[in-house]
Amino acid sequence: MSNMKTIGVFTSGGDAPGMNAAVRAVARTCYGHNINCVGVYNGYEGMMAGNFEKKLKSKIANIMQRGGTILKTARCQEFMEAEGRARAAQELKANGIDALVAVGGNGTYTGALKLGQEHGIPIIGLPGTIDNDIYGTDYTIGFDTAINTAIDAIDKIRDTADSHNRLFIVEVMGRHAGYIALHTAIGSGAYSAFLPETDTNIPEWVNTLNKQRKKLFNIVIVAEGNKNGNAHDIAHKVKESGFERDVRVTVIGHLQRGGSPTCQDRVLASRLGYRAVNSLLSGESGIALGIINDKLEKTPFEDAIYKKKELCVDLMEMINLLST
Repeated sequence: MSNMKTIGVFTSGGDAPGMNAAVRAVARTCYGHNINCVGVYNGYEGMMAGNFEKKLKSKIANIMQRGGTILKTARCQEFMEAEGRARAAQELKANGIDALVAVGGNGTYTGALKLGQEHGIPIIGLPGTIDNDIYGTDYTIGFDTAINTAIDAIDKIRDTADSHNRLFIVEVMGRHAGYIALHTAIGSGAYSAFLPETDTNIPEWVNTLNKQRKKLFNIVIVAEGNKNGNAHDIAHKVKESGFERDVRVTVIGHLQRGGSPTCQDRVLASRLGYRAVNSLLSGESGIALGIINDKLEKTPFEDAIYKKKELCVDLMEMINLLST
């Protein structure tokens, strides 16, 4: 593919710290190969509208430390239809964009797969989501920053929990996967975690907690998509089940999406962005890049989309043991 002249890069779905570092790495690697790089604003929505940044080189200085994404992001229902994808392909062709690097999660990969299959556009995917639920990589761009943000907040909550001998139920993001909740629980020394992948019997849980009188306060982490409801629902059920002390609820929410990315997220994003351009120049397409055991791995979009990334059983077993 030595005749490739222009590569486009875009961010899609929920924003994640480190997306800007990925955009920067893609652009600078392109320029290093004397290839033009075009930014696509607002994900697939902007692609269909031809909303392109052709002077991306002037936009990528001093962005690595910034959260969010300078290219903006949007979820686009229209792109899910064949007509919308055809419009996007037409705009890409009209603007001389030969290939794409897509930074996002499962929905982004699904759109990239269909766009490539239907219109022959070479596309490489980078895992940009705080949820860390993408198959084919140990960690996703934004995950490390999100859990560090959550742990920082919980360290502060712990002071109040200790002062008042309270149970604090803290809700973090994770509608379909418990990676944020699980890692946050272990990293913050929480008593337990309610995950989408597990089902907790609350009356039994409360009975056990009531018997542990030696610990006067507790922190519990709740993933927003767990089977027992949100943090407020669980707090209500805990009180109904006869919990003997005061209960408070904190929802960290979208704080986890923002903020300056950690070094780990910056390096991960840079490493993957660099490899994405080289993969396209080598003739590869229809794959998602990731890092497993510190080695670059390439996963077909179909596997990255449809295969489930399982939680680490050891980590799940650790919570109860380490909290005693």
